[in-house]
Amino acid sequence: MQSKEIFHLQSYPSKLLEQAVNELAKLPGIGRKTALRMALHLLKRNIPEVESLGNAVIKMRNNIIYCSECRNISDQELCAICASPKRDHSIICVVEDIRDVMAIENTGQFSGVYHVLGGIISPMEGIGPMDLHIETLLTRVATGKVIEIILALPTTIEGDTTNFYLFRKLSAYNIKLTTIARGISIGDELEHTDEVTLGRSILNRTAYESGLAIK
Repeated sequence: MQSKEIFHLQSYPSKLLEQAVNELAKLPGIGRKTALRMALHLLKRNIPEVESLGNAVIKMRNNIIYCSECRNISDQELCAICASPKRDHSIICVVEDIRDVMAIENTGQFSGVYHVLGGIISPMEGIGPMDLHIETLLTRVATGKVIEIILALPTTIEGDTTNFYLFRKLSAYNIKLTTIARGISIGDELEHTDEVTLGRSILNRTAYESGLAIK
């Protein structure tokens, strides 16, 4: 075991390279071999190019904020979607995270606005309702300007649990509550669904209560 550790420590000709690989390998979906290829690729690029990449990442992390209305990422207090007078602000599509907003926007089939929960209820991961942006959603609904809430959460046990929790919270309000059509396979994430299927699921959404009746 000790010899393997020594080999690992000596497998990099530079401590700086090893440090770069260690940091890149922390990114999701990036193994050490891929991280090494990325680091070596960056090493071949000229310094201004690498500095541009580094500065862009640092600037993104330091300056991007979350929309005060929907919790989408934004460069301003209000994101471009919430600030647009062309969007239908009476219809809110509730999604798990920012990637789902991007996926639905790519379909070009939705003209309403969004609310990003920042996750879904998952007791196994220690995520409860208080960890999500649910109260801010209820505040938006309480204004009386919302006529429909679309639940566009993953078709998983956790997603269904979150849907039911929101259904109970929102049932006190006189609004239409719908969910995306089940053209999306059970267990699928929205970001991995093709645009045509996702677009049709939005257009062919059904009343949430009818889904409960089926179950």
